[in-house]
Formats: sequence, structure tokens, C-alpha cells
Amino acid sequence: MEDTTIARRRPTIRDVAAAAGVSRGTVSRVINGGHWVSPDARTAVEEAIRRTGYTANHAARSLATGRAGSLAFLLTEPQHLLFADPNFSLLLRGAAEALAQRSMTLVLLVAGTPEERANVAHFVSAGHVDGVLLISSHEADPLLDSLLDAGVPTVSCGLPLGHQGDLAAVAVDEEGSARVMTRHLLDRGHRRIAMIAGPDDTPGGRYRLVGFREELGEAFDPDLVEHGDYSRESGALAMARLLERTRDIDAVFAASDMMAAGAVVALRRAGLRVPEDVAVAGFDDSGLAAAHEPPLTTMRQPWDRISAEMVALLLEVIEGAPRRSITLPTELVVRDSA
Repeated sequence: MEDTTIARRRPTIRDVAAAAGVSRGTVSRVINGGHWVSPDARTAVEEAIRRTGYTANHAARSLATGRAGSLAFLLTEPQHLLFADPNFSLLLRGAAEALAQRSMTLVLLVAGTPEERANVAHFVSAGHVDGVLLISSHEADPLLDSLLDAGVPTVSCGLPLGHQGDLAAVAVDEEGSARVMTRHLLDRGHRRIAMIAGPDDTPGGRYRLVGFREELGEAFDPDLVEHGDYSRESGALAMARLLERTRDIDAVFAASDMMAAGAVVALRRAGLRVPEDVAVAGFDDSGLAAAHEPPLTTMRQPWDRISAEMVALLLEVIEGAPRRSITLPTELVVRDSA
């Protein structure tokens, strides 16, 4: 039941601290998602929040702490990919849910052009957000240098190439995941395995290819590698280029489900059946793979956990904790395509 003496006015952090028997600093750390709170203190604060009816006053907190009470979801890709690539939608949804649990706001920013990058750099440097969830970073992207120069707390989705020691990051085991998928194809009896890799300036593009090459060992053939940009169209074009060079491919591993779907289109145009003539495997399992015909064998990324860990890490950085990175496992999902 709500405390009747406090109910006459808006409850404050001081009221919650008094009700919980802890300091105002402890209450603030719980409200802001801090991890340096004992389980007993966190339980006491959460119960006191319930009893007092406290809700965060973001305007007052911003004035008192210099914080905006919001984080930016920054996509460094062209705007259309936000809607075309299901991976980004899953990450956006997960981040929004994680922040809603903390009574914070998520601000969506897209920086796919030089003008957008300049606007975003000015916006975040001005303190309109407390930190940045960096999605789909590219090596040598000048925006990342701008964020670092301005001291903006940032967490990268995937290893930030060229800045691995500068940023906190949440990534999956790119190399290990690619090795698992390659081994699956080898165990199915495939020997002429091609790969459609992603852009080399992205961690997924670079390290999934490394894992593929290392698992094949001496059987690796560089002529059976093409690159795409993770889109369906680029997967179709890459598969067509592979088929122009050779028709003895019996399997293809694409570094994204979108590119795998494009590869299926190109194979069918060439009169080849999937999986009877050529097995096709992807990476992500963001929804497209299960709905595809045939359903795609893929490596499942833990999307909800990636978002939640990114938000938690970023709030740690904002609180002044040392930067750290997390590597999460993936899961092989076997379906009809391979």
C-alpha cells in the first residue's frame, strides 16, 4: 500500500531512501540501472519505490545530475536498411524494452551520409543523450572518432574494428560461429563450399570469413569467396558471380540470412535446386530464416540478450565503470536448406 503521508505530494528519491533505509546514492544507482548495489539493498529500494509510488522526474534529475535520461540507438547505415534488415528492428526493440524498464527514453539516430554524421555528432556531443548504442559500425568511420573525441559514453554492437581498446562492446563469437557452420556443411558431405562474406570493414564480414577459412584449412579456395553488403540483392549478385566461375559448388555459407535468401534466388535462376543441388546456410536467425522457402539453416544470434547487455554496459560506462566487452555464444539451427 502506498505511504499516505508521502501520497499528499510527489515522492522523491529522499523519500525512497528513507523508506528503504539506504542512502540516496544507492537509490539513484538502482534507478539508473547501476550494478554496484547489493541484492538486499536493491530489493529494499524496489519495494520502497512500490510503497511510496515514486516515479522518476526526468526534468529535475537532468538539472540535478546533468543527464538527459535517454540513450541514442545510432545506426550508421542508410536509412532504408533500418526497415529492410530485420536485425536492426530486433536490436531496436530490445533496447527500447530494456530502457523502458529503467524509465529511460531511447532516441533513434541514423547516420548513413556525411551530413547525417555531422548532425548526429553535434547532437550527441551537446548532451541531448547520456550515451550511444552504436549499431553496425564500420572501420575508419569518422563518426566513431567524433564520439571518442567528445568523450561520449559509447557501446558498440560487435567489435569496433580499429578501436577494440577504446570502446565497450557486445559481440558474438564470429569466428567460432563460422567454424561451427562450416563444420556442419562438411559433416553433411559437402566439399566444394563457397562463402558470401560481408563487408571486410565490419566485424561480421571479416571474422566470419576468418572462421570459414580456418575450418576448411587446406581445402579453402579463395575463388569460392565473394563479398556482399548483407542485403538480399548483394547475395544474389555474389552467387551469380560464383556460378560464372564454376558450377561445381555443392554448398554456400552466406554471412547473413538476407544474403542467403538472395543466393537461393540466383541458384534457382540458374536452374539449381536448394538443397538438392546446392545447400545454402545463413547467419542471424532474425525471423527471415524460419519463414523462407526452404527454411534456412543458420547461426542464431541472441538478439534480446545482445540488446540488454548493450544497455547494461552503457549504463555502467556512464556511471564511470571501466570499459569491458562481452562475447556471447550463437546456436546452430538446422533447417531444410542445408
